[in-house]
Amino acid sequence: MRIAFAGSPAPAAAILRDVAAAHHEIALVISQPDRPRGRSRTASLTPVAAQAAELGIECIRPASINAPDVLERLRRAGVGALCVVAFGQLLKEPLLSDWQCINVHFSVLPAYRGAAPVERAIMDGVDETGVSIMRMDAGLDTGPIARIVRTRVAAEDDAGAVMDRLCALAVPALVATVDEVERGVVAFTAQPETGASLAPKLSDADRILDPDGAASTLVNHIRALSPHIGARLVIDGEPFKIWRARLVDGTYPRGLQADDGRLVVGCGSGAAEVLDLQPPSRGRMAASEFLRGYRGSLRLG
Repeated sequence: MRIAFAGSPAPAAAILRDVAAAHHEIALVISQPDRPRGRSRTASLTPVAAQAAELGIECIRPASINAPDVLERLRRAGVGALCVVAFGQLLKEPLLSDWQCINVHFSVLPAYRGAAPVERAIMDGVDETGVSIMRMDAGLDTGPIARIVRTRVAAEDDAGAVMDRLCALAVPALVATVDEVERGVVAFTAQPETGASLAPKLSDADRILDPDGAASTLVNHIRALSPHIGARLVIDGEPFKIWRARLVDGTYPRGLQADDGRLVVGCGSGAAEVLDLQPPSRGRMAASEFLRGYRGSLRLG
């Protein structure tokens, strides 16, 4: 079956690459318009648009996927289903009714509906998550589900590791669902009425660590924002990115301290060792390396 693929960020690009290697023909890729990125603020393609170019698949980047000219492009391309992965725009009628719009959502729905399901789940300290393949409706990730594939979340997993596993799980699940759509045998089941939660888009405030809470919460927050965003801790008036940490035993006073070559945060409850961090205007480094060369104060704030 000829399908279209709509997506924008790197995880969606990885799924596009692998779906393109399957037996369904991707007739059209849809991604977000070029936007300024990086310090230079140079307009650049989304990862999905760049992947489409590498695969030699036509890609359009409309301001709205619901525009009449986009729907006409889908009709002319003979598209039977639209696969959506982290696209970044809401789909509306008549797009939702005229095509089977199949969404890959990175949670076990109805939990963590929204833009940041992986990060929010890790922040909450979950030990299991998954991928839901669903038919889109007008709600926010509320459509009926074709299949769910689950995976364990280890205590040391960060968002990057979890997302890589979810992308690998998503491809065969998505292809199998499109197979069933093509044969007219796909079965969707309404989401449970209980257990729903939201995973809103991450804000700047979500990057700030709170050492006054539990050490386990601090470590989960760091895991959730690594390796793509970076949690922030202000040390001696300067914002540091904290990339990796772990819980440690023992009793420590509140605050940041060096302990026999280790960088330890005494929290409101428990303590965490910072393993990797990034000082302002410098690269990521091990905490032990940072301590060897650092001459400032370890005062928080």
